[in-house]
Amino acid sequence: MKPVRLPAAATLALPRWALFALGLLYILPGLIGREPWKNDDAASFGIMWTMAHGGLNDWLWPNIAGLSLPDEGPLAFWLGAIFIKLFGWIDGDVFGARMSTIGIFVVSTLSVWYTAFNLGRRNDAQPLRLAFGGQPEPDDFGRTLADAAVLIYLGCLGLLQHSHDITAEALYVSLMAYLLYRAVRYVEGPSVRNAALLGLALGGLTLARGWITPAALSIALLLCTVFLRLPLLRSVRHLALAIVIGAALTLVWLLPGEWLRPYGHSPLQAWMEWNCRQFSAPSLKSLQYFLRVGIWFFWPAWPFAAWAVYAWRRQHHVLHIVVPLTFVAMLAILGLCHPDPDPSQLLPLLPPLAVMAAFGLLTMKRGAINAIDWFSVMVLTICALALWLFWFAILTGWPPKLSHNALKLMPGFKPELDLLAFFVAACASAGWVALVHWRISRQPAVLWRAVVLSSGGLILIWVLIMTLFLPPLNYSKSYASVAHQISVHLPPGSKCINSNVGAAQRASFAYFGHLPFASVGQQECDVFLLQDSIKVPDNKEKLPEHHGADWIKLWEGRRPTDDVERFRLYQRVK
Repeated sequence: MKPVRLPAAATLALPRWALFALGLLYILPGLIGREPWKNDDAASFGIMWTMAHGGLNDWLWPNIAGLSLPDEGPLAFWLGAIFIKLFGWIDGDVFGARMSTIGIFVVSTLSVWYTAFNLGRRNDAQPLRLAFGGQPEPDDFGRTLADAAVLIYLGCLGLLQHSHDITAEALYVSLMAYLLYRAVRYVEGPSVRNAALLGLALGGLTLARGWITPAALSIALLLCTVFLRLPLLRSVRHLALAIVIGAALTLVWLLPGEWLRPYGHSPLQAWMEWNCRQFSAPSLKSLQYFLRVGIWFFWPAWPFAAWAVYAWRRQHHVLHIVVPLTFVAMLAILGLCHPDPDPSQLLPLLPPLAVMAAFGLLTMKRGAINAIDWFSVMVLTICALALWLFWFAILTGWPPKLSHNALKLMPGFKPELDLLAFFVAACASAGWVALVHWRISRQPAVLWRAVVLSSGGLILIWVLIMTLFLPPLNYSKSYASVAHQISVHLPPGSKCINSNVGAAQRASFAYFGHLPFASVGQQECDVFLLQDSIKVPDNKEKLPEHHGADWIKLWEGRRPTDDVERFRLYQRVK
């Protein structure tokens, strides 16, 4: 017997305008005025910026102003470079690159919605018919599940920053959501067309983050067809077609790269070497990371998803459990087999978990739902109040101790009141109060009521951070000020700079300071930019050795908020 009994009153769809507004509030903050931040955000922007202002070699061999980074695949960087060319004239290249995140976000959100909708309107997912009627129609039931899945997806803590960074990870999770949707459509109605579209999704994933994940998910798709008792020979034939199409899409990059050999390098060789480093035997380190980080990274999806598996355990071979669960299991195995675990291995689990969690909402007890819901409300409300208090302390100096502790983390920062940012933050906070009041006073019976507060509260936190705290975050996480200092002290007529700086630093210095870094393969320059630690004695610095030449120091500096990292600019003299 199906574990679901649900009246039609519980399947009222979330108003389209409300879902659209939540999506805008989620993705738009942080697009305007946010500089590339340290590490992956700045490094990825550097590749996009180099492509947008470079030639064919830069599009085939990803690099940051001459620093080769051909690892993951070029698709995310191609998109960012195209958006820089299309929208960079509006508010700079950083804004243009960040515009690509809007399209990526729309693809992932729509994919999650349509995946849950197609699964929810199937006969095997429908709730039991009530004795006197009044059960929901299949399409209404599917829409409600789809709304719930999107709200859970947007409420996942692990998605928040990654979906706003201009990195390959954002495209990775978006293509994962689209692949899940195409897999559901294929299993629903196996056909050559659905297999071909499935192949496009596999090819996109391969170009974004390598071939290991698409290969594993191809095996997961084959397992799904076995579990669901689809004709095996036809499934194998269709899956082979999808793999061929995915491989052909990947060759759009690899064949020209092998033929033209940009900067004298082989993209295929470097890419394959990176892929081989992404897989190893499972380790205790990976398991500990998965459990320790996953418990908050997948919140609030994982409790509902786990309950869905338990509640539907007696319903064998139901599509809405088999496909998402198989994907989750395969992706979890990949995460455990990664030699150096990080959040990028957890991200692709979010779309299938969100879809499964929507089906868990159907059967979870009201008390458990309310407990999870109100736990999120209390935690997020306290966080929002703390952010307002910290902002007030930074701006006014009261309370003194709190203000001192906050400004101590940002030496030299001068806070100023931004009326527009304050107005947006105040409106978002008022909207949160209204949402909580609606939830308390109306006690709605709709299915998605259990997760709308979790999603709304997380969006509120992001809006507050990207409005009230954007200037101090730019001050502490950006290399713009250091780049300007270096450009001022650069010797006139310098044609190139050698350096050992990392990817994020090189991207920031090239963009903000217009520093002429040596191109790929270029060896000797008369200027060297050294990155090291303040703990390194002067006589221990590792400068390039040149016969009959010495180095003189022109400048030394660092970010005000970093008390370890140090940069020094040297010029060679004979």
